[in-house]
Amino acid sequence: MTLLVAYDETESRSLTHSVRASALVFEDPVSRRLLDQIERIAPSDATVLIIGETGTGKELVARHIHALSKRSTNIFGALNCASLSENLIESELFGHEKGSFTGAHMAKSGWFETANRGSLFLDEVGDLPIGLQVKLLRVLQEREVVKVGSRQPVPVDVRIIAATNVNLEEAVAASHFRADLYYRFNVATIHLAPLRERPGDILPLARHFLTIYGERLGYGEVKLSPATELTLLNYDWPGNIRELENAIHRALLVCPGNRLRPEDFKLSSSFRHVETGHSVSTNTLETALLRLCEQAPPKLFEIIEETVIRTTFEFCEENQVQTAKLLDISRNVLRHKLEIYGMLPNGQRKVLADKEEFRVSRRA
Repeated sequence: MTLLVAYDETESRSLTHSVRASALVFEDPVSRRLLDQIERIAPSDATVLIIGETGTGKELVARHIHALSKRSTNIFGALNCASLSENLIESELFGHEKGSFTGAHMAKSGWFETANRGSLFLDEVGDLPIGLQVKLLRVLQEREVVKVGSRQPVPVDVRIIAATNVNLEEAVAASHFRADLYYRFNVATIHLAPLRERPGDILPLARHFLTIYGERLGYGEVKLSPATELTLLNYDWPGNIRELENAIHRALLVCPGNRLRPEDFKLSSSFRHVETGHSVSTNTLETALLRLCEQAPPKLFEIIEETVIRTTFEFCEENQVQTAKLLDISRNVLRHKLEIYGMLPNGQRKVLADKEEFRVSRRA
C-alpha cells in the first residue's frame, strides 16, 4: 500500500476543525492511476493545477510532487490564498519593504523569494481577488517579484503547484478569474477524485487512522467489524478524508470494546453531499435547540447565531471565504458578524475601524 501522511508527524492529532486531509492512500484503481500521473509529472518543472474537493488531499499530492522533483532538496512553501485579505496576500507572496504600510516595522521576504529554487503551493487560487491575479500573472511571466513599497524587481525561480475546489473554467466564463492566468496554471492538471469515488481507499485509510489514534489513546488492537466496514463503504463522506479521520477518532472514544461497531460512528443515513440537493439530518440540532429554549436564556437568537458563526469559522480554519460559502452568506455580512462577536484578528478589526473612520470623515 502506498501511503502519504502529513509532513509533520509531531503535530497533535486530536479532534480538529481542520478540513485538510492528513493521509492519502493509493489502493483504489482510480488512485493508482492518479499516482502514475503524479510520477510522470513530478520530475518536470511544469506548473501543476490540482483540482479536488476540500479534504481530498490536495496539499499532500503537492508535497509528493515536490518530493519526486529535482527541487526536492529545496524549500516547499504553502499559502492558502483565501485565508488572508488582498493586501496581506500580496505581502505574503511578494514581500514588503520597511514602512511600506502600517505595521511594516521591518522588511520581509515573500514566499516567492523564500521558496526560490523550490516549489510554492498556492491553495484555493480560485478565491484570489482579480487585482492580485494581475500581479501574480506578471510574476509568472517575468519570473521576478517586486516587494510592496519597492520598485526593484527580484528574480525568482519557483515551481508553482496550484489547487482549487472551484471550477475555474466557470469562473473564467463568469469573469471571476482571468483566462490568461488560468492558462498559466493549467499546464499539467490533476483531478483528485472525492473519497466516495475511490471506495478502495476507504478501509485502508480507516485502518491507518485506527492504528494512529489507537496508539495515542493507549488502546490494544482495535478492529472494524464486518458491519462497520460495510457502513463506512456505503457512506458518502462529504468531508472526504478529514471527515473519515475524525469519525474514526470519535468512534474510538466511545467504543466500549476492541471492535468498532456501526453505532459507534453516528453517521447519518440521510446525509448526502450538498451538490446532490438532498436534505441533511437535523435531529440532533433540533434537540439541542429545544433544550436551549427550555432554559430560556436572554438574547437567545444572538447566542444561536454566534455559536453557528463561531463553530463554522473554526471548522473552516478561520477562512472567511469558505465560511461565507458554507453559511451561504456574503463575505461582507460574515465580516460584520465576526466583528460584532469579536472574532476578527486585531489587525483586521483595526482596518475596519480605519475604514469606518474614513467614511465618517467624508460624510462630515
